[in-house]
Amino acid sequence: MTSTVLLPRRKLPIGMQTFAKLRGEDCYYVDKTGMAIDLIDSGSAYFLSRPRRFGKSLLVDTLKELFEGNQALFEGLAAQTRWDWTQRYPVIRVSFADGALHTTTGLDDRIDEMLHTEQRRFNVTIDPAFKTVGGRFGELLRLVHAAQGERVVVLIDEYDKPILDNITDRDMAAAMREGLRNLYSVLKGADEHLKFVFLTGVSKFSKVSLFSGLNHLQDITLDARYSALCGYTDEDVNTVFAPELSGLDREEIRRWYNGYNWLGTGVYNPYDLLLLFDRRQFKAYWFETGTPTFLVKLLAEQQFFTPDLSRLYSDDSLLSVFDVEHIGAEALLFQTGYLTILSATPGTPQDEPVYTLGYPNREVKASLNRVLLVGYGVPDRPAFNARQRLDAMLKAGDLSAMEASLRALFASIPHDWYRNNPLAGFEGHYASVFYSHFAALGLDIRVEDATNHGRIDMVVLAWRVFVFEFKVVEQAQAAKGEALRQIKALGYAEKYRDRGEPVHLVGVEFSRVERNVVGFEIESAAP
Repeated sequence: MTSTVLLPRRKLPIGMQTFAKLRGEDCYYVDKTGMAIDLIDSGSAYFLSRPRRFGKSLLVDTLKELFEGNQALFEGLAAQTRWDWTQRYPVIRVSFADGALHTTTGLDDRIDEMLHTEQRRFNVTIDPAFKTVGGRFGELLRLVHAAQGERVVVLIDEYDKPILDNITDRDMAAAMREGLRNLYSVLKGADEHLKFVFLTGVSKFSKVSLFSGLNHLQDITLDARYSALCGYTDEDVNTVFAPELSGLDREEIRRWYNGYNWLGTGVYNPYDLLLLFDRRQFKAYWFETGTPTFLVKLLAEQQFFTPDLSRLYSDDSLLSVFDVEHIGAEALLFQTGYLTILSATPGTPQDEPVYTLGYPNREVKASLNRVLLVGYGVPDRPAFNARQRLDAMLKAGDLSAMEASLRALFASIPHDWYRNNPLAGFEGHYASVFYSHFAALGLDIRVEDATNHGRIDMVVLAWRVFVFEFKVVEQAQAAKGEALRQIKALGYAEKYRDRGEPVHLVGVEFSRVERNVVGFEIESAAP
């Protein structure tokens, strides 16, 4: 008979971004120090993009403690036996993580404060003749190198936050970009004074703007070896956090929070898991910490077809096309964490890899579509009420009640919204609302054809199988049951019959004139 070893529970490091504090308070810690040393051994200048609240600041602080040689903090970790603790390096850390800056004067003042702080810490004095940001930063690196006798480590956390804080004001965002470029561009020319450089942020701006002076950095955002450099893997949850799993459905944890991937090992967002273990309740913890108002506005302006969110194709250029003057929906959705890489087709000497993007998990799928419904015209309260009813209708297979509920949902969109919104003339708007209404429940939805904006072929797997086809007609009199006939003629339901569940075929027709459901044809088939 084998005995089970019960590991002791530790403190949950909720909100902790300081490595010394985390280690000193006996918190859970997923050891990333081995990967950090692999990184250091392989190169000297890196860039890493990850969504908010993914542990980037803690990683930067861990690197700081490593280079400063604080050996006691690494006892029992991979770095303990792999690092040369006799060697120490001066570390300059630049962070824009705290607070929001909305003027160039504020940005300049923040940079001045950081440079003065580092001067005092290393007891060096910059000649007043150096008046520009770049000049003073470059001189600081030279002086610290000379004073310490070792090249400098530069760690920059949330390098892009001043730009993103102003992304709705493109002129100010562009001004912030120029101010930051004056600071960062020094790094390439100061190579002789630098031991190691590491930048983190949410977004990767295009090489023609902010990164034009940083083209020496290795971008490890999509390097499979470092996919789990931030975040918790499934194995981490089973081992490090084993004491916290009792009483929680392990599969539900995966369904709600797992699934982020950067071409390697998939990970969970740490913030979600730590809050789940603390509060013992499944909620959209990460999503609720940031309202994607700008994202929803951008998708509406670009008339984005929301069914595409479940399966969107992209390549390297689309994923990195992000700048103040040109913000690609694919890049924004991916870099901010609302979509992740589901699969990748390897590139060839002639062509780039092709990535299939989709939701990482239930949290993002349900939460994003709830806010998209509001952005696409459905007021909060009617959307909530319809969602509550839809769940019960799907369980009961009550399709007649579903028809009435859908009519009420579309009728709740105010007339003024149609008059004042760029989505009003977008034919895909109707199908987008229809899809997001179901996706907002976090259901298992299969979108078979999301390329023609006039219709949507959608399968919902929820206690039974619902096969939907959606068509747009001019007015009610034009509704002739074409949607249902197409489901039957093309055999959309065949692949789901072996599930042993009731199968319902539902053809929905929507009128441009009435702006509502005008045809709702139903046929139930034997499984």
